[in-house]
Amino acid sequence: MSRMIFVNLPVADVERAAGFYAALGAERDARFSQPGTAAAMVFSDAIVVMLLSHAHFASFAPRPIADARAATEVLICLSEESRAAVDARVARAVDAGGRADLRAPQAMGEIMYGRTLEDLDGHVIELMWMDAAAVTQGQPGA
Repeated sequence: MSRMIFVNLPVADVERAAGFYAALGAERDARFSQPGTAAAMVFSDAIVVMLLSHAHFASFAPRPIADARAATEVLICLSEESRAAVDARVARAVDAGGRADLRAPQAMGEIMYGRTLEDLDGHVIELMWMDAAAVTQGQPGA
């Protein structure tokens, strides 16, 4: 059985947030979207970010909604094909209203590279490229 991950995020403005996530490369799935209430933003066959109005999110959540600007509730990390792709995606996110480099870019030579950004509601997103072969090279069981 193929498994999927659905990341559910409370957002102040569903349509504006959907535009931001489209700039990150997601495509809206109208079958699971309702204007102003929910937007299913598909990154791959296995990854969907559900953007939910605060009222709609609260109907599922057993606890109060966290203020993403005051505390870190989750770190979402999306992989990219290259260092250049990380930088390009961050640039598109900034153009869509996001804030880049909440911390300095992380570079580990030719093995890994990552940057952080904040979406319109304060959720932290990491974009990362990694040479998996170089990371596992020489490690036992790799």
